[in-house]
Amino acid sequence: MQKTYLTATTETFDAVVLQATLPVLLDFWAPWCAPCLSLGRVIEQIIPEYADKVLVVKINADENPELCQRHGLRSLPRLSLYQHGQEIEIIEERTRARLERYLESRF
Repeated sequence: MQKTYLTATTETFDAVVLQATLPVLLDFWAPWCAPCLSLGRVIEQIIPEYADKVLVVKINADENPELCQRHGLRSLPRLSLYQHGQEIEIIEERTRARLERYLESRF
């Protein structure tokens, strides 16, 4: 399967997320987090149809604790929507059907 997302780190966050020309679906995750892996599979399945409308960016929380602290993360996974360099919404949808409905309503 072709990679359908970008990754960001503390060093690249501004360039990848804040300066993106498309809205960004930002996914904080960790390799040990079962819900993160499940959500990641859902995103991989549905995001190709939105590839021209939204950019998916994943951040490994274990490797980027400064970003986690900066965003006030208290639990994983955390999915949010950025537009024009600003976080506009934390997305609570975790199932495929609910995330598809959310994306349809936005894009």
